[in-house]
Amino acid sequence: MQQLNRVNIKCLSKREIEAFIEQKGLPLYRASQLKHWIYERGVSGIEEITEFSKELRHKLSSMAFISSLVLVQKLKSSDGTEKFLFSLEDGNTIESVLIYEDGRQTICVSSQVGCAMGCSFCLTGQSGFIRNLKAYEIIDQIISVNRLISPGKISNVVLMGMGEPLANFEEVVGAICRIVDFIGISKRKITLSTAGIVPKMLLFAGKAPEVNLAVSLNATTDEERSELMPVNKKYPLASLMAACRKYPLRPSRKITFEYVLIDGKNDSIQDASRLVHLLKGIRCKVNLIPLNINPESGLKKPSDEKILAFQNVLLNKRIRAFIRESKGRDISAACGQLRAGRAGK
Repeated sequence: MQQLNRVNIKCLSKREIEAFIEQKGLPLYRASQLKHWIYERGVSGIEEITEFSKELRHKLSSMAFISSLVLVQKLKSSDGTEKFLFSLEDGNTIESVLIYEDGRQTICVSSQVGCAMGCSFCLTGQSGFIRNLKAYEIIDQIISVNRLISPGKISNVVLMGMGEPLANFEEVVGAICRIVDFIGISKRKITLSTAGIVPKMLLFAGKAPEVNLAVSLNATTDEERSELMPVNKKYPLASLMAACRKYPLRPSRKITFEYVLIDGKNDSIQDASRLVHLLKGIRCKVNLIPLNINPESGLKKPSDEKILAFQNVLLNKRIRAFIRESKGRDISAACGQLRAGRAGK
């Protein structure tokens, strides 16, 4: 990305930053200083790097710049969850959500503007796909929120916001590498969630740092899942579960299966029993997520009794199953709600 023929430092990899510094006749340690101030200190302009002399700042500013997101709206929920709507350089907007839980500060970041998956329970999917995010735009969400919540600091990252991460494969892999190498967040504290793009799942395991994998499952038959998630028509349950069984896991690691519970759709005892069968032989845990209601979808959240009955079927078969209530309901924190609401206005 360039601005008046200046290079955006955030577009550069570690080697590219080092090459840029050397090309300008500067000592290599300046590259480490530059990365530190951008990714750990969160500066939004070269002029803010006080470790550089005024002369050096002026010199670098004439040939490079540091991009940053523009905060459009920030909301805070009664449960502490914070929602951020950011504007990109082209005027499109994306959402990020910050969740405080068990001493962790977890950011849910977007990987695309909109989404092409078309899942019936997801508002982002209903709004359509606009474009992929660049790696630096994914990382910028972390940097921007870190700056906004200072002196606090993000400890965990989940790629579960707007978009399907594996549909933006190269940029997402690049972003994860920089989150680990530049920002210093452990790969064990990063989770990527996918709707199940089967060929990219195994490719991801070979190309990206060994982060946690979450699979959005949400149904136990192809008929049900295709209705809720059109991606299932291309990659049906048999191929998805086969990929999960092949996915390389260290002994201590598990795949997380996300299962949005929808009244009358996928919440029966029979569904729970089929889920047990599907997960047989996979080291995993299950997050049961009662539907965050979107009035436009016509879908409803199951009763508490049905949710607990579903969970008990899994627990009785020794499958770790947790009920995860959606955070930030009072601030439209579910994926795509804030952006869609603003667009509607």
